[in-house]
Parts: sequence; structure tokens; C-alpha cells
Amino acid sequence: MDIGLFFVYLIACSAASATGALFPTGPWYAALRKPSWTPPNWLFPVAWTSLYLLMSAAAARAAVVEGAGFGLALWSVQIAFNTLWTPVFFGLKRMRAALVPMAGLWLSVTATCVVFFTLDFWAGLMFVPYVAWVTVAGALNLAMVRLNPGAAGGPAGDIAAS
Repeated sequence: MDIGLFFVYLIACSAASATGALFPTGPWYAALRKPSWTPPNWLFPVAWTSLYLLMSAAAARAAVVEGAGFGLALWSVQIAFNTLWTPVFFGLKRMRAALVPMAGLWLSVTATCVVFFTLDFWAGLMFVPYVAWVTVAGALNLAMVRLNPGAAGGPAGDIAAS
């Protein structure tokens, strides 16, 4: 693995993770009804830190393999969807609308994982936890829309539900 490439991809992940600091969960999220299987709050930063390290290592491994262009393009797509979801869900408070970038995220993460497996077994394997986490995150997003129908559309939805 090229350590320089690892840090380039880690910087891209850091930019995506910054949206979490820009759009914290806050009282709005705390007040929402959540499914019983919602992970504890402390797990989210631990999981994302681990995933960003794995994503960066996977991309750095794949990047040096001939023919990696498509896989790296998919990696770029998934980090864009990753960056977009937080402002939509937590910033705009649009849980229903957040399902769109979540679907794009799940598809692009899964596709990246598949392509990385064809390039480098370890790179593909490093993406498996990310596929699992995004699957849970997508299910959580959908469950929260269903449990909070009046709040799922965001502030305007709250007014309309009143």
C-alpha cells in the first residue's frame, strides 16, 4: 500500500466526516422516535473513524492496480454521497429526502466493494464492513421516516403535521 495515497484518500474522508461536525445531531434528533435496534450514540464516531481508515486503505491498495480507474471513480461517487447525506438528514432535517443520497450511497459502496474485490482481495474485504454499516444506516433512516411521519419531511413537514 502506498502511504501517500492512503493519506490522500484519508483527507477526502476527513472532508466527508467534517459534515458531522457542521451538522450535529442536536435536540431534534434526540426527540425523534427510533427503532429499538438503533446503535448507541457513542458507536457512530467509533464506527466512522474505523470505516474511514479502511476506506482509505482500500482505495490506496486498489489505486496501484492496473485498470483501477472505474473502481476509484466509484470510490469518488460513494464519498460524494457520504458527504451529502449528513447535511440533508441532520442539516435540513429531511429524513425522507435523505433516503435518496442513502440509496446512492448504498449502491455506490456496494459497487465499489465488488469492483475492489476484482482488483485486490484485501481492498474488497476492507469495504465489507462499510457495506454492512451503510445497510444498517439505510434501514435506520427508513425506520425513522416510518416512526416519525410528521417530522420526516423536515421543518415544513412539522408545520404541515400540526
